[in-house]
Amino acid sequence: MPSYFHLPSLDISVAFPQATPASTFPPCASDYYQFNDLLTPEEQAVRMKVKECMEKEVAPIMAEYWEKAKFPFHVIPKLGALRIAGGTIKGYGCPGLSITGSAVATAEVARVDASCSTFILVHSSLAMLTIALCGSEDQKQKYLPSLAQLRTVACWALTEPDYGSDASALKTTATRVDRGWILEGQKRWIGNSTFADLLVIFARNTTTNQINGYIVKKDAPGLTVTKIENKIGLRIVQNGDILLKKVFVPDEDRLPGVNSFQDTNKVLAVSRVMVAWQPIGISMGIYDMCHRYLKERKQFGAPLVAFQINQQKLVQMLGNIQAMILVGWRLCKLYENGKMTQGHASLGKSWITLRARETAALGRELLGGNGILADFLVAKAFCDLEPIYTYEGTYDINTLVTGREVTGLASFKPVAQRSRL
Repeated sequence: MPSYFHLPSLDISVAFPQATPASTFPPCASDYYQFNDLLTPEEQAVRMKVKECMEKEVAPIMAEYWEKAKFPFHVIPKLGALRIAGGTIKGYGCPGLSITGSAVATAEVARVDASCSTFILVHSSLAMLTIALCGSEDQKQKYLPSLAQLRTVACWALTEPDYGSDASALKTTATRVDRGWILEGQKRWIGNSTFADLLVIFARNTTTNQINGYIVKKDAPGLTVTKIENKIGLRIVQNGDILLKKVFVPDEDRLPGVNSFQDTNKVLAVSRVMVAWQPIGISMGIYDMCHRYLKERKQFGAPLVAFQINQQKLVQMLGNIQAMILVGWRLCKLYENGKMTQGHASLGKSWITLRARETAALGRELLGGNGILADFLVAKAFCDLEPIYTYEGTYDINTLVTGREVTGLASFKPVAQRSRL
């Protein structure tokens, strides 16, 4: 090997001095229709507070941690200080934000790093919200204050190896015993699970055959969690495989408000709105990065922004983002007015993620070779969008949820065909 074979890589600012990497995050250029004007002063303040924290604390380190697939635990106290965990939950030390305020906070986190937004979404819009909506008063008092400050972290375990889109058929079991329950089964793809203090687990009651919810503590006897390796997206998120082997859960940690799979929909309706705002934020970050890059990078004696085809792609991205923001905002208003349906939420999530994928693909084209480097954000965001397109209901499943609502006919399962013979 040559003498320089083991030398470390050049710093990106030395290797490519013509454009600024995403560690110095670009100013926001994507709010073209002045969405801020639709927000209350409180929602504007939350948006600015989150934006400033993410650009200062997370942007400089995100590419490094994404590449290593490690979680930056030192950032958790800074995220906790933002007071956005718990979102719309009122009381118990939670912020009691409007759903619009919680949505714009989600977008501002995702604008800089999608993995951090997924970490908060799983913890807040799934686990904490389940306790708030389905837990007992004692459970809320006991668990929510610490979770709201991110002094403790939670995860939410519904998906299983054999049951993803068909989650209502899950086969993890909960068997009644003296003073509690015994859980047996397996969960997969559970974000935050490798280091969560609390695990919200869904299992089938062997007596009623209905889905129930349980709070399991970390290191409970019989509980094992291992990290899923080799992901190409949301690499900072620590997804895990959960094994439950005769895990005892005391009666006080059964969630009394989860008595069927339909009870999970109360949580998923809100979380699906939040998930729809993740690709909005990601797309904003992609556009902001491309906008700056095209001004800085020169070829053929001119900045890339001066070329017509690049301007056309940039404007197409910008148009996508304005439409995505307005759909997301309308979803929030429908929810606030008690008018949002499952079909509304599913259409918002599916359509917004579709437009975000298109926006990311255009951004990747605009950055040329640097479009495959995490240092310039777009490649990382491109990959991070893929799991978001799939989780909380795949694009196809969400379209079928809306299709069922607008036609009155469910088409999730293949229709049995009769032979003509």
